[in-house]
Order: sequence, then structure tokens, then C-alpha cells
Amino acid sequence: MRTLLWRWIGDARDASTAWSDRGLPLPDGAGRAECQVVDPVGLPMQASVTVLDHAGHSVTRGGTDAYGLFTAAVPSGDYQLAVICDGFEPRRVPVQVLAGLRSSAGVIRLDAATLPPAPAQGHWTIDPDHTAIRFVARHIGMADIHGRFNRFSGNLWIAERMRDSQVDVFIEADSIDTGVRTRDSHLRSRDFLDVAAHPYLTFSGGNFVHRGGSHWEVTGTLELHGVVRTVTLDTTYLGLGTGMTGEPRAACKAVTELHREDFTLSWQKMLTRGIAAIGTTIRIELDIQVVRAAQMDGPSAAW
Repeated sequence: MRTLLWRWIGDARDASTAWSDRGLPLPDGAGRAECQVVDPVGLPMQASVTVLDHAGHSVTRGGTDAYGLFTAAVPSGDYQLAVICDGFEPRRVPVQVLAGLRSSAGVIRLDAATLPPAPAQGHWTIDPDHTAIRFVARHIGMADIHGRFNRFSGNLWIAERMRDSQVDVFIEADSIDTGVRTRDSHLRSRDFLDVAAHPYLTFSGGNFVHRGGSHWEVTGTLELHGVVRTVTLDTTYLGLGTGMTGEPRAACKAVTELHREDFTLSWQKMLTRGIAAIGTTIRIELDIQVVRAAQMDGPSAAW
């Protein structure tokens, strides 16, 4: 038994040495935590892995590679590898890391997560009291400027096949709000939105594509500043709920990125050293709640 033990330790040290010969050596007192993540049929998958210490604090995190492999150098000790991937049940697997050695948590198989129920077929309406349409723009190449549109409406029609559903959103351009009156006036002017000539921003989407788990892509046309372009919303479906008055609700988050020049929003002022006052891309962030159309006839609950 002792001979086998020393042989195992020698093999492990040889493996650690071989690793060091191929790359950077391990720091003193550190070892490697490793695993492979596979899907329910055993195929390698890309997932996020976080190494947690005994108190549950994150030590480091990263993603698996194309072969589902993850490795990280950490101080010796007891850890858990927390593995998550959209559409799959998360898992935590213990691993004991020894100094100078490679410690494997083995193959971690993720099971498919139970999908949240889809909204019922029919007409749903965006609830403006519980919906936010925000944007983020880069200012002078340093910081972000945050803003929102305060007035909008929209409708969602859920079809028998989800991919055939339709969404229409109407945003009042002059409701733009960044919290600074002079800046908002400039954004409403002909330099930017030109709200007198183009009072609305409209989005009409009819291509709902399921990308796995709660992840969807909704593709449609956005009309902004008199220009129409195809836009895809990277959407996370958050499921169904019940409101304060017992009304059924559904919710999602969505993001996309727009290029100002695509919509002829090309006003620009260059600062010293060639730095642009405003970035060329705008990030759009949506938090949306919808209710069945018949439920919106009365007043909305304050919360």
C-alpha cells in the first residue's frame, strides 16, 4: 500500500512538473483545480465556473473551453466548483486542492433546467408603470451617460407557436430624459432626434427565436429618426407572475446595441486630442412587464 501511495504521489508530481515545463510554474503553496463540464448526453459544453472557498466566497472564476475543460491555480485548500449555464440546472462539486498538484473534480454533468411556462395565447399589453426603456452612451471617451424614455406603449400578441408571436412598441421621442434639461433639449433638437419631424420611435418584431433555456432573440424593425433598420433584441424571459390585484403578468429583460450613424444621428463634436464628445454606439436596456389586455382597463397598482 505504501509503495502504491508513493507511486501515486510521484506520478502526480511528475504531472505537475510536466505542466510547469510546458508553461508557467505554479506559485508556492498553490495547486490546480480542474474539471470538465458536459451536457446531458455527455458532450462538452461551455459554461461558467466559479471557485468558492469554505465560506462560499468567490476565489476566481472563468469559462470552460471548447472541450468543456476548466482549470485554475488557487492556494491549497478545500473548495467547491460552482458551474452554471443558461438553460441548465446549476451544480456545485467539491474539490480538495493540494499544493503543487493538479486536483480534478472530474466530469460534471449538467441537467437541463425546467423552463418557465410561456404566456398564454392572446393579446398582452405593456404595463408602463412597471416597464423601463433605458439607454447608455459613452461621454468624452471616459464615462457613461444614462437616460430613459418616460412615455411609451406597446402590445404583444402570443401566437400558438411562440416563434410566430408579434410585439409592437411606440416610444414618444420628446420623453427622453437624462436628468439634465439643457442636454435633453439638445437631444430633442434637429442635431439628434428631431422630435418635431419624428415624434415616435417604433419597434415591430415578429421573429421570436429560442436560443436555449430562458434566452430568446426577438428580431424586428426599428424606426428612429425617419430611418428603418433591422434590430435584434437579446432577450431573457423571466416567467409568469401575479400582480397586486391578481392579474397575470409576464416579464423579460432585453438588450441591444445601436450605431448612431445607422440612423443618421451623426452630430459630433471633437474635443482636444481627437476625443469624441459622444460615442458612436448606444446600448439599449429594457425591463418589460406585460399583462393580459383586458386587465389594463382599470388603474394600475402603485407598486
